[in-house]
Amino acid sequence: MGISRDNWHKRRKTGGKRKPYHKKRKYELGRPAANTKIGPRRIHTVRVRGGNKKYRALRLDVGNFSWGSECCTRKTRIIDVVYNASNNELVRTKTLVKNCIVLVDSTPYRQWYESHYALPLGRKKGAKLTPEEEEILNKKRSKKIQKKYDERKKNAKISSLLEEQFQQGKLLGEMSVALGGGGHKIRCALCILPLPQFF
Repeated sequence: MGISRDNWHKRRKTGGKRKPYHKKRKYELGRPAANTKIGPRRIHTVRVRGGNKKYRALRLDVGNFSWGSECCTRKTRIIDVVYNASNNELVRTKTLVKNCIVLVDSTPYRQWYESHYALPLGRKKGAKLTPEEEEILNKKRSKKIQKKYDERKKNAKISSLLEEQFQQGKLLGEMSVALGGGGHKIRCALCILPLPQFF
């Protein structure tokens, strides 16, 4: 049969039956949902009207997430689906859909923050730094460059809730792209969300 998005196979509002006066048309078809899961990247191409292509993301494990307040976008690993306003079943089955809340790896954002502000982020008190991290944070800089970093540090304050997430090594992000119609490259908004809101 196939999925059909026409309305002439349905009854009228009065309850009467409609007579089909033409066969099914290509523009009335529907396609099955992508139901994107977390896993090694698997993308199928779909030939659509005009010979164009859509990319059906069936499995994804990374996404391009944007930390809006810092204007920092990084590709990072998707760890888990933790909340979905529309359906808890999609959380249980770990299905990636638009506007679902996911846990992502915080490492790329921490590395950027530490190199941009020369301040440690999401580290426990008294935690030892590796020589590479030590070099980034306590590097010898010229007066001119040090002045630039000092200026940046004035605006380096971040939310305590976000800092908590950085300490756990995971951030809450929101998918801002539908993955069925060309969403093989996920561009997402990284939401800074308090954890108790979901659990």
